[in-house]
Amino acid sequence: MPPIFKFIIKKYLNYITKFIMKSFPVLIIAIVFFFGCNPKEQKTTSDLGPSEKEKSLLSYSIANQFPHDTMSFTEGFLFHEGQLFESTGSPDNVPYARSVFGPLDLNTGKINVKAELDRKVYFGEGILFINNQIFQLTYKNQICFVYDAKTYKKIKQYSFANTEGWGMTTDGKEIIMSDGTNMLTFLNPDNFTPTRSLQITDNGFAVDYLNELEFIKGYIYANIWGTNTIVKINPVDGNVVGKLDLTAVAEDARSKHPRLFEMNGIAYDASADKIYVTGKMWSQIYQIDFAH
Repeated sequence: MPPIFKFIIKKYLNYITKFIMKSFPVLIIAIVFFFGCNPKEQKTTSDLGPSEKEKSLLSYSIANQFPHDTMSFTEGFLFHEGQLFESTGSPDNVPYARSVFGPLDLNTGKINVKAELDRKVYFGEGILFINNQIFQLTYKNQICFVYDAKTYKKIKQYSFANTEGWGMTTDGKEIIMSDGTNMLTFLNPDNFTPTRSLQITDNGFAVDYLNELEFIKGYIYANIWGTNTIVKINPVDGNVVGKLDLTAVAEDARSKHPRLFEMNGIAYDASADKIYVTGKMWSQIYQIDFAH
């Protein structure tokens, strides 16, 4: 190539390079401006406001504390006619635990035992009052015992198809039962036959380990086994619409009695509009306040 052509090419390459270097900041600003003003650009999480998790988290405060028997392996927790009742289980690794139920004295935390199951055969689970009767689930025997609500005498028993029995509550018409899965079973209290089942989901994902239940002002609240979480469930579609993270409560309970098990138990006193929570072998019952 003749020298003159080499000189011309070199000169124009230098010119183009200098032009690009000078124009680069302007190009960057133009690109940022274009995409920043594009109405179809997806918003960031901060632009969208609080996350779904933040929106569903219910704030609460501890209003009061009461004693709880550290020998009570809590499985059922509820109010009936203004009186707090508790049912307990008897795991093999806790030889002194008993499967009992009865009214609980908030001054002492002790259960006035009204019925007891043979721990060699049965593991007691959740209880429920409905139609002047008390229903008591068993863990793996697929049996629900029924007692007269006044005399506490056992009057009958039902079998059920669910592999396990965990918690119970009622909407006033039907029994609502959990079995440790992500399904709730609705049953006719007259014969304990299922009327429908409901899958519980949170943002489209199944919520497993549903445990002790409570029905509060049109919603089902459920302890999630192995966690410090209680979920608020819409009984129509099974969607979780709120959550209580009670880690602070559990940590306080552990500081008072380290040899405890997981949180389990939520009871609603409708007459006083008060809510109580506890756990298996906790030393405390906590009255908590939250929007419900």
